[in-house]
Amino acid sequence: MVILKKLFKQTFIYGLATVLPRALAIFLVPLYVVALGKEQFGIYASLMAFLVLGNVLLSYGMETAFFRFINKDEHQKEKVQSTALFSLTVTALFFLVITLSLKSEIATFLNFKVTYITYGLLILSLDALVVIPFVWLRANERPTTYAIIKILNVVINLGFNLFFFLALPFLAKNDVNSFWSAINLVEGKVAYVFISNLIASGITFLILIPLYFKIKLSFDQIIWRKMMKYALPVLIAGIAFSINEAFDKILLRYLLPTENADAELGMYAACYKLGVFMTLFATAFRLGIEPFFFKHSQHENAKEIYATITKYFAILGSFILLFVVVYLDFFKSVLIPDSSFWEALVIVPIILLANLCLGIYHNLSVWYKVTDRTKFGAYISVFGAFITLTLNFILIPIISYRGSAIATLAAYGSMMLVSYFFGRKYYKVPYDIKKIGFYLLLSIVFSVLSFYVFRDGIWEGTLLLVLFLGMIFVSEKKEIKQLIKR
Repeated sequence: MVILKKLFKQTFIYGLATVLPRALAIFLVPLYVVALGKEQFGIYASLMAFLVLGNVLLSYGMETAFFRFINKDEHQKEKVQSTALFSLTVTALFFLVITLSLKSEIATFLNFKVTYITYGLLILSLDALVVIPFVWLRANERPTTYAIIKILNVVINLGFNLFFFLALPFLAKNDVNSFWSAINLVEGKVAYVFISNLIASGITFLILIPLYFKIKLSFDQIIWRKMMKYALPVLIAGIAFSINEAFDKILLRYLLPTENADAELGMYAACYKLGVFMTLFATAFRLGIEPFFFKHSQHENAKEIYATITKYFAILGSFILLFVVVYLDFFKSVLIPDSSFWEALVIVPIILLANLCLGIYHNLSVWYKVTDRTKFGAYISVFGAFITLTLNFILIPIISYRGSAIATLAAYGSMMLVSYFFGRKYYKVPYDIKKIGFYLLLSIVFSVLSFYVFRDGIWEGTLLLVLFLGMIFVSEKKEIKQLIKR
């Protein structure tokens, strides 16, 4: 229990670093919905999806390799840090130079304005340059510093968004011949989103520059080769994951009829944001458990601890699923004030469940990480990506964005199940499958009842939520009391 309490403390701090920034960022959703409209919101969502893939390619699994090798040999710690930093710095700068010289060609190929592509390339490069400094903070158990910088990044981003969308039009209106009027965009206001992001990424890089001198830039070819060998499957898995996470927004733009593609994508992407609550929880949990798994893999009760952690995750995730579905009408009014977007709300329960499956998958994936079988992570992720791409290509032309939501659930659900069955063979963890399955099923059934049967009855949904919590308390009463006492 002492180890678990340390985990939950770190998870809480990392949770602040994840939840609070994204909670601040979520305030931007209603702003974007009102200011951009469906079409420009679709453009924003599509380009951001490309950035997700770009971030994976430019970090190329070095983050996970860093964690593995820094804990593997204490004597090689400094060489691992400096080699990883040198590698990512060189590749990021090389990428920036090459892509900026080809920005017009890239813009034509992807059907975006050149300016949007330029902003995207600069953001990608700056974000790649801070990967290792952020990983260094996590590896050296400095979650508070990590959290402060992450939060500051989003506060800056939020501040400039508010300035561009709210303050700038007012300043420009008062003086049509001023500097403010010159930079005020009447059309194409989606550019402000990328400019704000770029400024925030630039300032974050400047804040983390001192760590470059602390870690130092040097290169050990032998260590680099070992890290790359370990990282390659992680990279493949990351590419596959980015396909699962973001390619639906890309494919919708290119598979739907041109005249309404951006609008359909805009509705889908806005409602997809309502799944952020599950994503926040799962991401915060993962940030806390990843270094924990590596550090305690040799603990005598490691497997039992992993099983307990996974059960608690399933309980909390199931609760979040039901909670958001029950109070969905409230969340939609606050976060998506334009009712023309609400047509796509049908995807929200599906996306919430999909992200819950993904979170469980991350917990189950401990078996291939601690046994150095990262190639299985790649295999499973590629399998999920195959499902994502196949179902999107099949379903989008038939049922539009609904097909993308179904594809996401099918991919993450399949990955979860495959990982569990492989884990039983290579690193058998005594998961309480009966209880986990019961909580998931109960949450799904109650969510279906709330969304489709009692949609207009808030009290009925609340009663289902209370009933769900009561059943959990009765089932887990003994362990909950022990955890509280300690």
